[in-house]
Amino acid sequence: MIQPSPIQPGSKIRIVSPAGKISDQYVLPAAEWLQDQGYQVELGRHVFSSYYQFAGTDAQRYQDLQEAMSDPDCDVILCSRGGYGTVRIIDRLDFTGFLESPKWLVGFSDITILHSCLNNYGVPTIHGVMPRYFMDESGQPGENLQSLMQLITGNGAHYSIPSQEANRKAKIKAELVGGNLSIISSLQGTSYDLDTDGKILFLEDIDEFLYHTDRMIHQLKLSGKLDKLAGLILGDFTDMKDNESPFGKTVQEIICDAVEDFSYPVCFGFPAGHDKRNLALMFGKEWELNVGDETTTLNHSI
Repeated sequence: MIQPSPIQPGSKIRIVSPAGKISDQYVLPAAEWLQDQGYQVELGRHVFSSYYQFAGTDAQRYQDLQEAMSDPDCDVILCSRGGYGTVRIIDRLDFTGFLESPKWLVGFSDITILHSCLNNYGVPTIHGVMPRYFMDESGQPGENLQSLMQLITGNGAHYSIPSQEANRKAKIKAELVGGNLSIISSLQGTSYDLDTDGKILFLEDIDEFLYHTDRMIHQLKLSGKLDKLAGLILGDFTDMKDNESPFGKTVQEIICDAVEDFSYPVCFGFPAGHDKRNLALMFGKEWELNVGDETTTLNHSI
């Protein structure tokens, strides 16, 4: 395991935009807050660039991400947003400098491809809130940001949520991996494919048709990705869509059908993904999942 060091005041955070374009109004307040906490913050040269739906051309987005990955003084690479586009530059990246000077990679959604790639290298990453949602509705540092800072400053995470009826009970300890279902599905057959054997798999998604979700889950099942899991955690499936002719199953029912032949624990409704609560998860490290009758806990100790 190649472990990035916990950050502290003075640590350097580089903000980059490897996928969708974003306005400065959604990034600069977060950058200012980080600076107020004593961190050095450096924005990528093209972080606010625009090329159709992307944050600059492929070359510009690659340049910013590569510079951050190769910077020996950088401690955190914070992605400004997801969207789409990281897959267009992933094969150009040189990970040599990153592996020599590992740093925390933070983001979710489209950033799942970087999680998968780095976890395959043995580097833990953070599935967590990005700058636009650092602050809560009152303008104060929110629960999502607090959970992110807990992990990258070297503290553990201890989450407790109400259990749902469809959960499958058990207590296990294993490495956590995963991210956005659509991205994970698209990586199959590539060198960035996710290794799920013996691990806890976390999945979330947004704005997908129910039949698309069913197809992707069955793709994972047919490829063996669900066979040897230690456990399964389902996050937010936000703004899901149905056809004029209804598909006939909810996301929960789709998942239950796909894993009915397996005996590992399953947790529904974990607050991470594209909803207001997006608690930080460290991928590539061991967590303890305890799915109980009334309460489900997920704990990680540094």
